[in-house]
Amino acid sequence: MTTPTFMERLKTGLWDENPGLVQLLGLCPLLAVTSTFTNGLGLGIATLSVLVLSNTLVSLTRRWIRGEIRIPIYVLIIASLVTCTELIFKAWFPALDRSLGIFIPLIVTNCAIVARAEVFAARNAVTASVVDGLVMGIGFALLLMAIGLFRELVAMGWLLAVLPPGAFFALALAIAAKNTIDRRRQNQGDGALSRRAAR
Repeated sequence: MTTPTFMERLKTGLWDENPGLVQLLGLCPLLAVTSTFTNGLGLGIATLSVLVLSNTLVSLTRRWIRGEIRIPIYVLIIASLVTCTELIFKAWFPALDRSLGIFIPLIVTNCAIVARAEVFAARNAVTASVVDGLVMGIGFALLLMAIGLFRELVAMGWLLAVLPPGAFFALALAIAAKNTIDRRRQNQGDGALSRRAAR
């Protein structure tokens, strides 16, 4: 089995296994914080950094973590990283910290981060785990920013977009668009295969 290239892993994180679009993980911050592009960017960067660092630390320590206590250890690692991230936001980005409020500390409970630690970092080498954290974090951060930008632009003519129902509507549109694109690609691929078979 060949090792996937960085571009293949990036496609996986951005599109094929995007935590927010495909796995539907981390929806609480995704729906609550994305009322503006800036909020999406801030939480996206915080989540990305915690995901990369937690994957790295879990991969580095996986040989010494006993199976029956692995989840609490992962949560401890993630909570420590989130605390550091929150302190950085409070020190250097106080306005953004106030805007994001409780959602920075809630990164600890983000299922996307714990899931990547359990599914990938605990079973793979450090380099692969860093790349996985990077591509999954980029995918999640771009989704946060895209939904924040969409809601901010649409709110100019439709106030409901910045309210909680607008978040559900924006996410539903993003999922529907992804599914439509995937279905068209599959149909085009099936059509090309049938044409080859007919020759």
